Amino acid sequence: MSPERYLPETLGPGCAFLDYDNDGWLDIYLVNSGPSDFYQPSQPIRNALYHNNRDGTFTDVTEAAGVAGGTFGMGVAVGDYNNDGYPDMFVTACGRALLYRNNRDGTFTNVTKQAGIEISGWTTSAVWFDFDNDGRLDLFVCSFVRYLLEDRRSCGGNEKGQKYYCIPRAFHPTVSYLFRNNGDGTFTEVGHGTVIGKTLGKSLGVVATDINNDGWMDLFVANDTEPNFLFLNRGANKWEEIGVSAEVSYGENGQARSGMGVDSGDFDNDGWQDLFVANIDQEKFSLYRNLKNQIFADVAQSQSIAQATRLLSGWGLKFFDYDNDGDLDLVLANGHPDDMVSQRSQSVTYREPLLLFHQVNGKFQNVSGEAGPAFARSFSARGLAVGDFDNDGRLDLLIGVNGGAPLFLKNQSGTGNHWLGVKLEGQSCNRDAMGARIIWSAGGRKRSRLKISGGSYLSSHDPREILGLGPARNLEWLEIHWPRPSSRIDRFTNLAVDRYIKIIEGKGIS
Repeated sequence: MSPERYLPETLGPGCAFLDYDNDGWLDIYLVNSGPSDFYQPSQPIRNALYHNNRDGTFTDVTEAAGVAGGTFGMGVAVGDYNNDGYPDMFVTACGRALLYRNNRDGTFTNVTKQAGIEISGWTTSAVWFDFDNDGRLDLFVCSFVRYLLEDRRSCGGNEKGQKYYCIPRAFHPTVSYLFRNNGDGTFTEVGHGTVIGKTLGKSLGVVATDINNDGWMDLFVANDTEPNFLFLNRGANKWEEIGVSAEVSYGENGQARSGMGVDSGDFDNDGWQDLFVANIDQEKFSLYRNLKNQIFADVAQSQSIAQATRLLSGWGLKFFDYDNDGDLDLVLANGHPDDMVSQRSQSVTYREPLLLFHQVNGKFQNVSGEAGPAFARSFSARGLAVGDFDNDGRLDLLIGVNGGAPLFLKNQSGTGNHWLGVKLEGQSCNRDAMGARIIWSAGGRKRSRLKISGGSYLSSHDPREILGLGPARNLEWLEIHWPRPSSRIDRFTNLAVDRYIKIIEGKGIS
């Protein structure tokens, strides 16, 4: 933290799980701050890539891989934009964003300029998804506020003459970016001619999902002190912003809140994607149930989530089935953005606890007290990624901490339940199979999951899907509904469990 209290200092960092060398084991990427026009570190600061040694340890390979960054980093979005089977990375920043193309030999090349994605503003979360269903991943990038020299005003001093971090309300909103993949390694910004490029916001979190089951991926965007956006994809790069009519833009009192982390998942297993958004203290977080008519109902109160989060500020978060019982659970990483908040509040602190909710019979139960020693501590947590780093079939947690070391939590729960890990590989659809629907039956119970993209805050997750089977010892059947332009359905029966498999579109299990 600088004495000047520059706002970008308080928003990062993000993190990612990715298998950059395709050896079947998840590696880790951590984003850091760095030099900018308002900050020059006294000692070099860089991002970090850690290679998974497959024995519970990691090796720092940042310099050899060529992904040190060199900007004031924020977050990272991982996706195979050139369909070569290796994950690429887009790193957001307050300043120059970076596109790293995977060279398939353990190294990356900075191709930002030649790809046509030169952004010099303040970008936060980003998401790779195929918005036009042409089989190539496109890119949506959240833009936060205008942060030029004349904007960096002090919020004033308190009685001791100290400066503190501004509320984003003091800054001008901006428009986010939508880049279409041209298929030749370059991108074209196509959001400016749509409602996306005409809607000002202060965007922090984004998830690509399909809220109306029409096969076109939509975007739910969290805004800080501005209404949230729900961009409905009508195809042919036609978008409709329906946040107000869908009842996800404002809080229950009709005011815009400080939206930060978001996610999407079908928590009630009715085949329709629900939404979640985290806010700052006193605003409560929202769990939006999809009513199947492009309208959502906030059920955070009846699910006891609103009460548990009233004094917290939420950033990274994720729907995930941590115990493999087949029902989606929820994890929240929290921390107040202002390190001096306790000077003006007796109930809100800068460092805050993590929260874990377990879903039982359709109700979320706060089980943080039973989740391990880390949940008894408090952090200035920001980005959160989920992934199975040790390939034991249980999703682990990686959390970026503002001003501190990252938090790495190994999942030791759900040992009595069975699972199947699925890595999807598209052929005519995008290689990552974003937008695919997975439907399966185990123990006589049918479930489904949409392969969304993004979610949480500034972070990227394990590209594999782990299907929780509960006590069932075999998978009766599994269907993969591949996204357009494929629309193919592949079906498998009587699959052995407690293992990972790769399914290639139209070619079966490899």
